[in-house]
Amino acid sequence: MSDAPAPLHTFTVDHLRCEVYPTRAAMGVAAGQAVAAAVREVLARQPECRLVLASAPSQDEFLAELGAAPEIDWRRVTVFHLDEYVGLGSTAPQSFGRYLAAHLFERVQPGTVHYWNGLADDPEAECRRYAALLRQAPLDLLCDGIGENGHLAFNDPGTADFADPLPVKVVVLEPASREQQVHDGCFPTLAAVPTHAFTLTIPTVMSARRLFCIVPGPTKTRAVGAVLTEPISPAWPSSILRRHPAAALYGDRAAMALTLESRGLR
Repeated sequence: MSDAPAPLHTFTVDHLRCEVYPTRAAMGVAAGQAVAAAVREVLARQPECRLVLASAPSQDEFLAELGAAPEIDWRRVTVFHLDEYVGLGSTAPQSFGRYLAAHLFERVQPGTVHYWNGLADDPEAECRRYAALLRQAPLDLLCDGIGENGHLAFNDPGTADFADPLPVKVVVLEPASREQQVHDGCFPTLAAVPTHAFTLTIPTVMSARRLFCIVPGPTKTRAVGAVLTEPISPAWPSSILRRHPAAALYGDRAAMALTLESRGLR
């Protein structure tokens, strides 16, 4: 585990604390150590920590640091994941469940991992199953990213609902969300990217007691800038993070470039 890096800048937008790091690697270390500390804090006061994780290359450095963190009793951690493709099995290279297993679970072996079943015969029944698991107790910590179009989990602009009555649902992915998967190198072509996905809805994301948003890279610059400076609205779904009372955004200089410019920072 590395020493904690110092941020270049820290500032708050509404309720959202933002930390900017010089490199993607430093950002990942800082976020990993912050989440590890939060897990330890939860386990110090209660028997179980319920943790939600995102699955994307943007989370690589963060998950590597979290997996190296000492003094976490992972047997007492229950993990959910934010989303999963409909029609993609757990052995597919692009499966989000497989991503999390390879990047974290095989290393730390949490006590319980609740995977989505991407090949469920009845996707709506799968949503009900996952919703029932989520309802068993409050979510303590949730770690997410921001999509290139500002999506939060797979709640895309145009379909995101800040007052969604459902805890989880099946969504049709917007072209921008599918194109991001090609940009990330997860799929060779747009045609290969699934058109539907399971996702936690925005009220479920916002119900977590603490949120950590990890966003590196130049492909996220425009989205991060809009999420932090435009009005809070479903046009930029991740802008809702600014209303959470205990949320933090970790970004590298590239992702935060427009935000820094708007604040006269470098």
